[in-house]
Amino acid sequence: MKKILIIGPFPKPISGVSLANKVVKEVLDKSLEFKTDYINTSYPVFEDSVGSFSFKKALFFLRINFNVTKVIGNDIIYITPGQTFFGIVKYTLFILLSSFLNKELIIHVHGNFLGLQYKKLGGLKKKIFYYLLSRFTKGIILSPLLKNNLTPFLLDKNIYNLYNFAENYLFKQTSLLKVEKIRIVYLSNLMKEKGVLNLLDALEKLEEKNITYEAKIAGNIDDNLKEIIHQKIDKLKNTKYLGSIYGKEKNDLLNWSNIFVLPTFYKMEGQPISILEAMATNNVIVTTKHAGIPDIVKENINGYFVEKNNFETIFNTLVSLDKDKSKILKIANNNKTYFANNYTEEHFGKELIKILQ
Repeated sequence: MKKILIIGPFPKPISGVSLANKVVKEVLDKSLEFKTDYINTSYPVFEDSVGSFSFKKALFFLRINFNVTKVIGNDIIYITPGQTFFGIVKYTLFILLSSFLNKELIIHVHGNFLGLQYKKLGGLKKKIFYYLLSRFTKGIILSPLLKNNLTPFLLDKNIYNLYNFAENYLFKQTSLLKVEKIRIVYLSNLMKEKGVLNLLDALEKLEEKNITYEAKIAGNIDDNLKEIIHQKIDKLKNTKYLGSIYGKEKNDLLNWSNIFVLPTFYKMEGQPISILEAMATNNVIVTTKHAGIPDIVKENINGYFVEKNNFETIFNTLVSLDKDKSKILKIANNNKTYFANNYTEEHFGKELIKILQ
């Protein structure tokens, strides 16, 4: 039995990466081949400026480095770092000790910014960034479109695709799809680059045009946007903000809706788990051709693409679905089957274990 140390964020707060790490640990704990330990690097304060440096963050991660001795007793070190210079450098002690001890050192990149960050760096920073990332023996990406994030540092044969997943309870507890009106859900962190302001502007226009709809918004709000988001939502008669939701509340919300909207242009985006959660619960996907999303969403099959940072294209797509609700039924039912064949926890777990072996 191999011992594996998982280093990265765990819930709470909930993010795609922290949820993925939680499921990675659960999958490996169920197997007979691995024994897990973990170090939780979740910074407790949610903010939009992911990857930015602050003294509070530096002190927080300095304390985490006292756990570096855990590397010694494990065979595999599995790290889900950030994608900025600071996001990598804060794991320096773990990377160097693992490399020195010839451990299997695996990086799992949950986004599409790492390669761009490397290109932007210069001088000593670039050399440090390259040196640390080239110490890894294997790399995992979310889909083929994201491979260029690791090709500067690892050989192609050591880079593996591992698609994301949605948790089983969402798929197994779906209810009958209702399409008497468009029911819109946004389920993600409420950040400018996730497109939430664009969605709210589109909803405002729906109301101006007297188009019948209901919308529910859920997720952590970036502190810098709280005032403007609450102002926009308060102006809307048919839109509610639910706060952060989990478990049954999330399942109920996704079963209530028939259209999931995530018009993201977030620089750290990889392949949002929330899109897969929406597929599992019979929703049409309305999103952008951003990061690894086109690897899992196909136009007119799983949903529709809208332009980044453009509320008019969101509005036009919602109007089109309102006029022809048969599109919702066709795509939503297709998404449930598509999800079951590709993105369950079981499928994710099998592929993960193949990579670790």
